[in-house]
Formats: sequence, C-alpha cells, structure tokens
Amino acid sequence: MSASRVLVLNSGSSSVKYQLLEMADGSGERLASGIVERIGEGDVADHTAALKRVAAELAAQGLGLDSPALAAVGHRVVHGGTRFTEPTLIDDGVVAAVEELVPLAPLHNPANITGIKVARELRPDLPQVAVFDTAFHSTIPEAAARYAIDTATADAHGVRRYGFHGTSHAYVSRAAAKLLRKDVADTNAIVLHLGNGASASAVRGGVCVDTSMGLTPLEGLVMGTRSGDIDPAVIFHLSRVAGMSTDETDTLLNKRSGLLGLCGDNDMREIGRRMGEGDERARLAFDVYIHRLRKYVGAYFAVLGRVDVIAFTAGVGENSAAVREAAMRGLEGLGIEVDAVLNAVRASSGGTPGGGRGRLISAETSRVAVAVVPTDEELEIATETYALVSA
Repeated sequence: MSASRVLVLNSGSSSVKYQLLEMADGSGERLASGIVERIGEGDVADHTAALKRVAAELAAQGLGLDSPALAAVGHRVVHGGTRFTEPTLIDDGVVAAVEELVPLAPLHNPANITGIKVARELRPDLPQVAVFDTAFHSTIPEAAARYAIDTATADAHGVRRYGFHGTSHAYVSRAAAKLLRKDVADTNAIVLHLGNGASASAVRGGVCVDTSMGLTPLEGLVMGTRSGDIDPAVIFHLSRVAGMSTDETDTLLNKRSGLLGLCGDNDMREIGRRMGEGDERARLAFDVYIHRLRKYVGAYFAVLGRVDVIAFTAGVGENSAAVREAAMRGLEGLGIEVDAVLNAVRASSGGTPGGGRGRLISAETSRVAVAVVPTDEELEIATETYALVSA
C-alpha cells in the first residue's frame, strides 16, 4: 500500500481539530475528521492525551496512525514570520525557530508547537510538515508590508504586515479562478474571508499583493470581537483618561470590540434577526461592518488595477446573502452587479473538496464576477503537505 494519506492537525490552546485526507488522486477525500475539546479538563489532561484520543478515534475506524498508508502529518502554524514562507519539513531546528516567533503570536504558536511535539513523539518516523497562515502573504511588496515607523525599531522587533488566514486565501483564489475557467496566473481576485475573524486580500495572478490583517490578526476589517482598523492613539487616550492598562486595552480591542462591542452580539444571524425587529444598535453594527468592508474592496481595486472576481468565503461570507448584497450595493461604477436571485440561493453542503465547488452570484451584465467559494483550509494544508513529502 502506497503512503498517500495526510493527517491535518490544528492544535489550539484548548482543542485539537483533525482531518485525515486521501491525496493519491488529488481529490482530498475525507476519510475521517473530528475535534477533541476541553483540553486541561476531565480526562483530557493535556495535548498528549488529546493526540492519543485522536489516534484512538482513527484506530477505531481502521485508520490508525500506524497505518503504512499515512504519508505525513500537516500542522497548521499561525505565524511563520519572515523566515517561513512555504511549507516546511519539521525538525528540531524548525521547532526552535517557531518557538522564537511566539512573541508575534502568543495566543496561537505555543499551542501549535505543543501539537507538533506530541505528534512527533507519537510517530517520530513520519514526516511532519508545518504550513503557516502567514506564508501566502509573504509575497506582499515592501510598500504594502512596511508600516511608516522608525525602520530600525521595526526591524529590531519584527514589526511589519504579515497577514493571516493565508491557507484560506490561497485556496479560494485558486478555486475562484477555476470557477471562472481561467488560469490562476491570469486572474486578479479580491478574496473576502468573513468569519468571526475576517480578512481581505488582493491577489494578482495567484500572488498575494496586499492583505488587511497586519502584525497581528487585529488590523483590518470589523470582526466578531475585534475592532479592526483603529487610530492607535485610542490606546494612549484610554490610558490617560480611563487608566486602562496595556492588557486591559488588548482585551478591549480583541475580545470586547467589533460586532460584539457595537451591539452585544457577534453572530451575524442574530444581528440580522434584531435588525428585522428594528433594533438600531444591531443596524449600526451591520452598517459599520459593511462600510469597512466596502472601503477595502475599493482600495484593492486600486491596488490591482483590474479585478476579475470578488470571492466571498468563510462562515459569514458563504452564508449571509444580506452581507454580500450590502457590500456590493452601489458599486456598479466599478462594474459590479449582483443578481438578487442567485445571491439568495442557499449554498449546497455537498460537493467534492477541490472539485470546483462555488457559484457565481453576479448578474450577466456584471464586468466583475462575484462568487461564493467555500473555503477548505484543511485540504489546502493537506495538498501543500503532500506535495512537499512526495516531491
């Protein structure tokens, strides 16, 4: 039996998500998937216990970690800094380098590292690959990546635009080109990854040239609980007039802002329900969210010069017709027209991963295609992992 399966692990601080995919024919067929939650509680004491549970769940399905069909483990790692710009075979040096990047992603990289260490202990003979959220955005030119602060200070502390959700933006930009029956090298796309976390990217010919998230995932679009773009002097103002500490402001901007801060809800479905009942706070939150989104669409038109497709993805992007309609409304001058009937159709839950899923919602007269493209970050990680180990 040839080794053609990839186990994708996404190790968080309190959970481990996994998917086992068959990559022999490139279809990415899902053989198993699941999540182990509440790590540190009950009978899941730590990540070692969690990974052992994953192994047991796979073994119960006849898909154990000892299977000769398993080619590699692909790990999602949030931050690769400027060093890791492509999928990377993991060794002790790579683990040490990712640990050095913890100050850039203190909430994510430590959990990613723990998952890597435990998986290597369970299968030390198996290739393990790190796929970085930041890697797809490493092609952003310096003019877009640099912040206008003192260069020496920025370089000493790694302060620059890195971007996140890279595996999603990579997958969706290619899938959108496929939907248009165009070569990705000839396709300019604006990808809108709208979930509880949200980001936009400008992709020219398959290469990312700008993205909304920055040094951290806080910058950019309005999100579920994150503020997105904000005058940095707000932090100093709150320190002076409210006596807020750095940690308190960090919590405010990351966990008590965005849609939640504006109206008390971070679920777009609930916000829509409240808007239907005439709730003004919900309406304001929605309007702020849409205004920021439209600003980025316009900005990325200017960056790209020509746009072939705008692709909505992730939970809100794939499921909220109201968000898509409002974000594209009034952009006819840019050649964008959405077909109300197509936009209102609920996406099917079927479809083969990587097999041309997605649908157009633009009117026939629209010069720019508008699409809904379900993202598949696990398939992207598996694809990049398998390509590396089978080369």
